[in-house]
Amino acid sequence: MLNVGLFGYGYWGPNLVRNFNRGGRSRIKVVCDLNTDRLKRLVEDYPSVEGTNSVDRIINDPSIDAVAIATPVSTHCDLAMRALRAGKHVLVEKPIATTTSEALRMTDEADRQKRVLLVDHTFVYTGAVRKIKEAVDSGALGEIYYYDSVRVNLGLFQKDVDVLYDLAVHDLSILEYVLPNKPCAVSATGMASFSGGPENVAYLTLFFDNRCIAHMHVNWLAPVKIRRTLLGGSSKMIVYDDLEPSEKVKIYDKGVDVGDDPDGLYKIKVSYRTGDMWAPKVDTTEALQTLVSHFIDCAENGASPITGGREGLFVVRILEAAVESMRGRAVTVELQL
Repeated sequence: MLNVGLFGYGYWGPNLVRNFNRGGRSRIKVVCDLNTDRLKRLVEDYPSVEGTNSVDRIINDPSIDAVAIATPVSTHCDLAMRALRAGKHVLVEKPIATTTSEALRMTDEADRQKRVLLVDHTFVYTGAVRKIKEAVDSGALGEIYYYDSVRVNLGLFQKDVDVLYDLAVHDLSILEYVLPNKPCAVSATGMASFSGGPENVAYLTLFFDNRCIAHMHVNWLAPVKIRRTLLGGSSKMIVYDDLEPSEKVKIYDKGVDVGDDPDGLYKIKVSYRTGDMWAPKVDTTEALQTLVSHFIDCAENGASPITGGREGLFVVRILEAAVESMRGRAVTVELQL
């Protein structure tokens, strides 16, 4: 039985409690939150779980084997470092930290302490994204030409991070998991619609050394919620719509074949290929349940997590570069990944 302490019982905390308290392999023992109303709700929802406003109550408890961190991003590094130094495994909400230097400190400390550091890149654990990775890894899509996503909704406005850190992090984690190549440069634009607030709409473009390009549109100020990704290859193409109740992933046997025309240097022959579309069956297990189970496995067996500190660091490095580009009005920033 893995005893877990949880920091934060706001938006995501209750989901973590629910998943850690199912299956009999782990349990949330103590929840820390500075908001007394949230702690009252905790007691109502889970009478057997202790609530506290003291960080030390969890850090200094030797019976707690691991902690989950679901607090504002600016607090992730400090809480994770304290937990790791106390010999506890750590599951931290996305993104892993606000800066590359913080993410590096956390990753290095986890290695030093020989403890698991898992970043909650939830979408990587969905059946849909894992099915997409299967298609890419099998070569069914051919050469990958582009990754194009739209992730927009009305709210939730965050206080300590902009829309890139809140929404683009999802697509960056999917991209890191699915695509075989890493980006070499980034360009981004964005705008804060309200004075004094963080950027709430942004467009991010990633460049690769091969012919692949990735583009992401994120927005907190959209009248509708959209979660749609296009993945185009030389052989087949994928449409992934996370809001679809079924058939979230659709694979299209469509594309363009381009051949050289021997009669002229500047003439090309273009033929359009239209075949079948099919929607493969995907695992419908809740992604967070899969993630929590994976975290427990890693903690028990000492295995490296799928979304560990290095994967979290990858995402933060791109986010930092994207913010730099955005502040420079889309100046291209080279990446060292």
